[in-house]
Amino acid sequence: MNLKTIRPLVAEFVATALFVFVGAGSVVMNAATSNSLGALGVSLANGLALAIAITATMRISGGHVNPAVTVGLLVAGRVSGRTAGTYIVAQLLGALAGALCVRLLLPPGAGELAVYGAPTLAASITLMKGVWIEALLTFFLVSAVFGTAVARDAPAVGGFGIGLTVFVGALVAGPLTGAAFNPARAFGPAVIAGDLHGQVVYWAGPLIGAVVAGLLWKLVLLPRDPTDL
Repeated sequence: MNLKTIRPLVAEFVATALFVFVGAGSVVMNAATSNSLGALGVSLANGLALAIAITATMRISGGHVNPAVTVGLLVAGRVSGRTAGTYIVAQLLGALAGALCVRLLLPPGAGELAVYGAPTLAASITLMKGVWIEALLTFFLVSAVFGTAVARDAPAVGGFGIGLTVFVGALVAGPLTGAAFNPARAFGPAVIAGDLHGQVVYWAGPLIGAVVAGLLWKLVLLPRDPTDL
């Protein structure tokens, strides 16, 4: 494996670790400080962390930072199956590293109370409803990726358009599903906490949303040549 191959994988690992550490860490610190951050603060932390992670790695790996985004790009023919597979492994390992840092560095009592920042379903949300909420959120997120980073005429906003999508999505659905719309964001903290309950929601939902978004952009929204505009 040469440097050209390793660089994007390291970028995905580091970016996902950063995102999970800040995103999950904000949940833990909110618990540690008697809800001083609140839903707004936690949502903002997740959105900004993702925006920074994507912007920092966009020119190296494309700044996926999310297995669902990688799957959406695979469906649209923007990455190969081999690249997608290696990216997803790097993202999951990065998520584990970020969540481990949360466990080792942040207040242990609050970490246990907050399940180390792992998203959880509200008591009023069924498993199936959780899947569809995560699918819808991921559809919007992957659409934001195509519209701001993939399309030829995408605005030069770095990852901040994508981060804003996470921010507003978390404000709406954070109290319902934890608003992960990212399998790695859910997986890392859950493994570190030793609690994989409900993980099907955070895999099935995002993958469904990503596949639908990838197909829509591939078949309809992305022009094939300038005359299609």
